[in-house]
Amino acid sequence: MSEEFAVQHDEDACLFETVHDGHRGILTYLLDTGASPPLMTIDHTGVPPAVRGVGMAAALVAAAFEVAERRGWRVRPACSYAAAWAHRHAAVAGLLA
Repeated sequence: MSEEFAVQHDEDACLFETVHDGHRGILTYLLDTGASPPLMTIDHTGVPPAVRGVGMAAALVAAAFEVAERRGWRVRPACSYAAAWAHRHAAVAGLLA
């Protein structure tokens, strides 16, 4: 089952988040602005067990890649979920560090 999620980006906290059925999912990252181009390292994607399998984590990772693309950042998916997602989505290969 997949659906639309309203993903919010808190750039100051290096965090993406969304809520589904009262459960909060998050994606955190580190941003190296000294790199050229800047490098987003996705270090954690977390979704509560009660809402796993509904597409929440995928929505978070997709949103992170969309922001990286718009800002001209490269992405290093250090968390296992983000790495697997990137491997399944060839369209983001050009963003990978």
